[in-house]
Amino acid sequence: MLSKETLQFLDDLKANNHRDWFLENKKRYESFKNDYQQLVADFLDAMKPLDPSLEMLEVKNCTFRINRDIRFSKDKTPYKTHLGVWLSSGAKGLNRSGYYIHLEKGASFIAGGLYCPEADDLKKMRKEIAFFYDDLEAILDERNFKKEFKDFDRNEKNMLKNPPRGYEKEHPAIELLKLKSFESSQKIEFSSVSKKDFVAVMSHKLIALKPLNDFINRALTSE
Repeated sequence: MLSKETLQFLDDLKANNHRDWFLENKKRYESFKNDYQQLVADFLDAMKPLDPSLEMLEVKNCTFRINRDIRFSKDKTPYKTHLGVWLSSGAKGLNRSGYYIHLEKGASFIAGGLYCPEADDLKKMRKEIAFFYDDLEAILDERNFKKEFKDFDRNEKNMLKNPPRGYEKEHPAIELLKLKSFESSQKIEFSSVSKKDFVAVMSHKLIALKPLNDFINRALTSE
């Protein structure tokens, strides 16, 4: 759970997103940072017994800097006004599937899978799906997964209109092969972050993504 002070800091930062205010409130930021890191530590404690691939993770591996990368953005506000937690077995330089928690007023969600992989990883994913689509379909049809996440997130941006090169339109998994991104998500209430059982409840939901993450990581580590 997050403290009222942390939530208030995010509200105030959103209303005063500039360097002078941030420097004037540096002590509040340090308290916010400690609360954020404790939340991540709580998620690690809850998730590691459920997914042994996360065992080597430390808090520093799962947090994000508060500074925004504004080099190529029209929005020049310098600081993020949300919190993100990324739990993944991938080492630096290796793209792997994982679990994500996004905490933002009016836009909070949990998710997992692989977001917009690079060309080489996308080829690996499609190869795995082409040969083992029955494995993936079983994962997507599993009762707990269907209850929490229903399916992959599918929209015009993350799907091809036509079959990818090298695959026939008659392939039994052609709709899965058209995907360019492989994530599933569920919206959550921002107010839930203040509840004592927040981490336990979210961890119970997130672990439904483990079979999907395992399938994706199997594909990415194949030759």
